[in-house]
Amino acid sequence: MATALRLLLGPALLVLATCAAAQAPAPWPARGELLYNTHCSGCHNEQMHWRNKKLAVDWETLVAQVARWQALDKLGWSEAEVVDVARYLNETIYRYAQTTHRVSLLKPQR
Repeated sequence: MATALRLLLGPALLVLATCAAAQAPAPWPARGELLYNTHCSGCHNEQMHWRNKKLAVDWETLVAQVARWQALDKLGWSEAEVVDVARYLNETIYRYAQTTHRVSLLKPQR
């Protein structure tokens, strides 16, 4: 009896799960993408990131530049938000090898 019930309910549950997944809303864009599009893309277009004299030449300098510009614009981003924006830019444009993020990357060097 239990096997027959499993055979009947198994496909029904699979159909229900498939229907629920099909109706689920699309995932929200990543926080880094939202922050970048809200605060940066007005001045920074793709050409900005591909110019010859770019200051972001690896993962560390990319994080440092995101931190620098958010500070200049007085955005008050947390370290996590800076890293999220850097990751978004890295995944969509730069493709630098990512190293472990260090807090020291966000502090100005003396």
